[in-house]
Amino acid sequence: QVQLVESGGGLAQPGGSLRLSCVASGSIFRVYTMDWYRQAPGKQRDFVARISSYGITNYADSVKGRFSISLDSAKNTAYLQLNNLRPEDTAVYYCNLRVPAQDSFWWGPGTKDTVSS
Repeated sequence: QVQLVESGGGLAQPGGSLRLSCVASGSIFRVYTMDWYRQAPGKQRDFVARISSYGITNYADSVKGRFSISLDSAKNTAYLQLNNLRPEDTAVYYCNLRVPAQDSFWWGPGTKDTVSS
């Protein structure tokens, strides 16, 4: 099985930056995607960014140009760099590992980010 643990959440001011990490442990896969989602209070969980094991990335329109996802396969860690933060970026951020060949996916417990002056 797979365990995911996010870290790096906290308080930031508008215009500031945060860096989130998601460490995966357990089974090892060759082909997979690592996604970041976020859920603001009272709202649904929304897609933020994705990176595949091949390094292909895509982003939600709301974060393009501000957030950057990266992957360190040797450390089984995905990162999400959040720049130029806005109050509306306040949410719990979750990472998600998906293995298409097994039709399986796992969620981390989430890390909370608050953007406020």
